[in-house]
Amino acid sequence: TIANTVASVLAVRYPELEVVVVNDGSSDGTMEVLKQTFQLVPSERPVRAEIPCQPIIAVYDSLTHPGLRVVDKQPGGKADALNAGINASSYPLVCNIDADSIIDVQSMVQITRPFLEDHRVVAVGGVVMPANDCVIENGEVKEVRVARRPLARFQIVEYVRAFLFGRLGWSRLDALMIISGAFAIFRRSAVVEVGGYRTDTVGEDMELVLRMHRFYSDAKKPYRIVFLPDPICWTQVPEDLRSLARQRRRWQRGLAQSLLANHQLFFNPRYGKVGLLGYPFFVFFELLSPVVELIGYVAVAVAIGLHALNWPLALAFLVCAMLLGSILSASSLLLEHLSFRKYPSLRDTLTLFAYGIAENLGYRQLHSLWRCLGLLDFVRGTQGWGQPARRAF
Repeated sequence: TIANTVASVLAVRYPELEVVVVNDGSSDGTMEVLKQTFQLVPSERPVRAEIPCQPIIAVYDSLTHPGLRVVDKQPGGKADALNAGINASSYPLVCNIDADSIIDVQSMVQITRPFLEDHRVVAVGGVVMPANDCVIENGEVKEVRVARRPLARFQIVEYVRAFLFGRLGWSRLDALMIISGAFAIFRRSAVVEVGGYRTDTVGEDMELVLRMHRFYSDAKKPYRIVFLPDPICWTQVPEDLRSLARQRRRWQRGLAQSLLANHQLFFNPRYGKVGLLGYPFFVFFELLSPVVELIGYVAVAVAIGLHALNWPLALAFLVCAMLLGSILSASSLLLEHLSFRKYPSLRDTLTLFAYGIAENLGYRQLHSLWRCLGLLDFVRGTQGWGQPARRAF
């Protein structure tokens, strides 16, 4: 997987490109794969220690790809590895992608455009989509296919809705709260200025964005954080319930950690739309909504047991809730089909429409349960990444 990811990045069409791969003390043979695949030799170029990180063991350059640099370091977690990669980078823009991700060859040109058009831009996020069962050759997605397994299909609907409906809207309001760590590009000087990624949270991508909002607003410096729907990054998503549950619990824990670390934003007019609109929305509708939803299910069960449930009203409410969720999913899928057509087959789109409706019958309730367990993990102070198992591309 790591060799395919590196190959996909090296194949990106961009005139000035440096690829920095960080091996965070792995013991799975990653370094040996990289050394053999890209003919690595010790580097003589120094690494700037602008952001604190775990000690670097060695730095390598590639004989076959002059723009490739590999950093081998002591384990410190994902955020620490990102900080080390930023230290080792040379260019004014840094783009972070995960080892299990593949970016489209044109994506880098597209995602850097806002930096050229507006000097205030400090960060840009792109679209991340599931790559499960897509045809991938030489680190490039040759044919987009809808995943075969139901869990992966539900996640396709989620990703389309989150990126093309949610983040696109927040970006238009200049209140974007999160850009995916799987595919994000930052102005290097801005990341260094705010102190890099925090290593005490599993939601380091969101926490960095929130801290940037605070830092630049406090300093009264003009800035923008934007989202583009055109650049695409493909990633693997979990295909079994256990891995998916672990991932969603970690996401919810990271959300809670990020919001708490930047609580100064809450309903604070000093931070404009982010403080008065974006942050409160994430507190009430992303952080606390699964708790409210599960309480509602318990209340309905108790009402049924006490023969106190108003069935016509309850059924009408259920239908309205399902219709609202289905309309949001259908609108996002329709926008994707009409504008971007990453899933060009009408049959695939109709299949995803069906899953957008079916997710209300079981999957959504499971998701709410996992998010509540994630909040419980946060309250308990649970640590660790809990990376779900994935298949190689």
